[in-house]
Amino acid sequence: MSGIIRSFQNARVKAASRLRQSRQRHKQGRFLIDGCREISQAMAADWPLDEVFVCHEVLDQQGAEELLELVRQAGVSILEVTSAIMKKLAFGSRLEGLVAIARQQPLLELSELKLADSCLLAVLEAVEKPGNLGAILRAADGAGLDAVILADQRSDPFSPNAIRASTGVVFSMPLYTASSLATREWLAQQGCQLLASRVDAVNDYRQVNWTGKIAVVLGEEAAGLSDCWSGSQVQDLRIPMRGQADSLNVASSAAILFYEARRQQAD
Repeated sequence: MSGIIRSFQNARVKAASRLRQSRQRHKQGRFLIDGCREISQAMAADWPLDEVFVCHEVLDQQGAEELLELVRQAGVSILEVTSAIMKKLAFGSRLEGLVAIARQQPLLELSELKLADSCLLAVLEAVEKPGNLGAILRAADGAGLDAVILADQRSDPFSPNAIRASTGVVFSMPLYTASSLATREWLAQQGCQLLASRVDAVNDYRQVNWTGKIAVVLGEEAAGLSDCWSGSQVQDLRIPMRGQADSLNVASSAAILFYEARRQQAD
């Protein structure tokens, strides 16, 4: 690690700061990981890192120095910057003193997904808000889902909001992508039971059989699920609401459904 970078005009600082923009992430093929916990998750998953920016003035998170040593041992470039530059790179008001630059990796194809006789998948159709996507991935990780399929993908799972909301499990959760139609056809070929979460469904989610090969399908809150997820081969389900609201946030709904599936499968 050489001298401290003090100029905002430094080429590597400028390139890194642009990664807050989706267009730049696509152009550079890279994205930012902000925070010790998230960087640790990426390293544990052997995610390729290009460089790490560090500011020792604000590096006060527990385990931060140990993490920095792991970065050194991995041979990743470490760039020391001032607190002013770290504030420019850090996401929102978060200032932990470490920001990593990681390389984009393509999401997996459905042909690569091999299913056991008993498995639990999530299908997220056209979920737009990165924070919701990240929170669903966190719930999927907690419930031990086998994979998450992004159908008609609209949100970047490697945006700062998604990474933060997922607490970094986006790096270890198997993520697949396909169109909704291709996803449904593939799931049918695999013999999966399709359970679609809808506000106007009749079936209480607690009365549904969650055993076997299960794919729970959730859609964007505003638009709901497309017609692709209707028909006799799809069982609709609902989460009963006892107040004034007609539904929960999609991430909250996902967590309830994932854990009900695991509860039944454990019985």
